[in-house]
Amino acid sequence: MNAFAPGRWWRRVRPGTLRGRLALLALVTTAVWVVLLTCAFNVVLSGRLRAEADDLLRTRAEAAAATVHVGPDRSLTVREPADDRALDTGIWIYQGSRALEQPSATERDRRRADGLAGRGRAFAETTGPAPTRLYALPVLAEGRQVGTVVSAVGLDPYRHTARSALVGSIGLALLLLAGVYLMTRAVVGRALRPVAAMSRQAARWSGHDTDRRFGDTPRPAELGALAGNLDELLDRLAAVLRHERQLSAELSHELRTPLARITAETDWLLARSRDPAQQKAGLEAISAGADRMRTICETLLSDARARTSEAPGRCALGALARDLAARAAHELPAAPPVTVRLTDEESALTAGVSPAVAERILAPLLDNARRYAAGHITLECSARPEGVRVVVADDGPGVPDGAREAVFEPGHRAHPADGHDGAGLGLPLARRLTRAAGGELTLEPAARGARFVVTLPPG
Repeated sequence: MNAFAPGRWWRRVRPGTLRGRLALLALVTTAVWVVLLTCAFNVVLSGRLRAEADDLLRTRAEAAAATVHVGPDRSLTVREPADDRALDTGIWIYQGSRALEQPSATERDRRRADGLAGRGRAFAETTGPAPTRLYALPVLAEGRQVGTVVSAVGLDPYRHTARSALVGSIGLALLLLAGVYLMTRAVVGRALRPVAAMSRQAARWSGHDTDRRFGDTPRPAELGALAGNLDELLDRLAAVLRHERQLSAELSHELRTPLARITAETDWLLARSRDPAQQKAGLEAISAGADRMRTICETLLSDARARTSEAPGRCALGALARDLAARAAHELPAAPPVTVRLTDEESALTAGVSPAVAERILAPLLDNARRYAAGHITLECSARPEGVRVVVADDGPGVPDGAREAVFEPGHRAHPADGHDGAGLGLPLARRLTRAAGGELTLEPAARGARFVVTLPPG
């Protein structure tokens, strides 16, 4: 393989930094324009110098032709001015092909001038170390050419001027390109400095302070968009960390109670003989504990088993609220309907918990509302600066003032004789899950019924 292939060469010389690449791109773009402008300038200058040389030749030829007198017999007579040394320089005067006057010149220029005699208006040019340009001006008598004036000028001064202009323009172009490259690197480096600072800050926050954000501080549009993207990444990272902490905490906490029950029932069965009814009750308790452990594990590990592309620890509460309401209407058609209210756009109602955990938090609240509601249940979702707020309210008998915190204790029931089943574990589990996710579950005072308020971190 050729080591100097264009693609391999570009990969070798391509800078590794964005600043270097942008500076190189500006350099290449400027170089193309500078080369085009330099070529155009030198082409125009060469043409202009040639035009000046031709104008000088015409002027000198016309001045020399003014000294030529045509006689009646069409013979030519040259009238010499008082001081004609400047006029005679590079001037040939011919009658026909015979030279009446000729300057001291090289054999090459003389032959070229002889070739122009009798040819009318024409330009010619000699090549070599000292090139010369010649111009032939016919001398007319009664409309016929009877003689020729040939003027010549050396091209060395013009070509020297053209070369000097070329060298100067190339030098100026190189200085311009160097300045553009250095200035572009400096400007791009200065422009990218806030980006690097924000990246370093986001890296520090992601490792030690996941609650910090860039916020809505006024910035240029590009940096504002970058700050928003970094804040979103930090939100997702914080949600992932909360998700992991929640899994470990809830697995250890929630599995402890049913596991202790299973262990106790097993030890009791093994320690002493029991009648069939007692054995059946113990086995049912063991089965119920194992089933609860299975339910808890499936709930807390559902995201890991699903392996979806959605970032863990994020939930669209608007869609979940509608799904829970529809499910409640299908499972318990006789229960009061659940009315869902979304006070903000659904994109703003994204919580920093997984859908399975959010459902496990809201399901006990809805079960409690369906159990006690008289006519209607409201599920309201709204966005707050600290996160997403969900309110589950009903028009039932409510909770006595002295039992507002007691309802979150395991095994407690506000109305033990209400005829409803339940072990009093739903609300405590919902609060523990909410706090493990970085939120809070409270029971607020209401004119009628119960009003549970869940605050979840943003996603």
